Amino acid sequence: MPPPATPTPGTPVPAKTVPVSEVLVRGEMTVHGRIAGSSNATLLVTCTLDGAELLAVYKPARGERPLWDFPGGLHRREVAAYRLSEALGWGLVPETVEREVAPFGPGSVQRLVPDDGRSHYFTLREDARWAPTLVTLATFDVLANNADRKSGHVLLADGRLWAIDHGLTFHEEPKLRTVIWDFAGERLPNRVQDDLERWLAEGLGEQQLAGLLDDRELEALDRRTRALLDAGELPAPDEDREWPPYPWPLV
Repeated sequence: MPPPATPTPGTPVPAKTVPVSEVLVRGEMTVHGRIAGSSNATLLVTCTLDGAELLAVYKPARGERPLWDFPGGLHRREVAAYRLSEALGWGLVPETVEREVAPFGPGSVQRLVPDDGRSHYFTLREDARWAPTLVTLATFDVLANNADRKSGHVLLADGRLWAIDHGLTFHEEPKLRTVIWDFAGERLPNRVQDDLERWLAEGLGEQQLAGLLDDRELEALDRRTRALLDAGELPAPDEDREWPPYPWPLV
């Protein structure tokens, strides 16, 4: 991997000229270096296309550390998380694409969120204005069966909240590990229930996630969605599980 380097700040992507997804998929990629603290290869890059320049996070498949409890191809789960968020209309995850041609081979590429570097879930939950978004995010993590929702994976940028790092998601077995348990037992907002019902009625899982998840994972997602609707509320942590319902480290 190349040594860390300081990138030149990217200029905004012209909104009506070059879609962000196109810049991420087809843009010429310059690798600046590895992002510190990542267990898998996570690279800071710039993607440039037709005069548009965008900082992004590139996670090559070849840089994934093998896990005993998750199959390979974690980068596809990153893409699946983005598509789930978009299909539900929740806009929680920055634009994320699967890219075949890249300096270190196929992987996921996600638009870099310019967060303030200080805020994370444990600080943001104290501000009541973020509660509706955090309830939605808690619902999202149940659906995605997120096994690694750390506090630092919730970012404040551009006056809104974003969720990142979704490689450990969509397993067919229950693996929910999250720091967002403050809303356990709360009723799902009507808007969230409506979105879940639309997801099921329109068969959006198979439409949006086919090729990224296998059939068993898609079926498990469907079951989780129906269980949430049947319960009508967010679940509480299962303290009797073999593994704790919290990630480590918490932040």
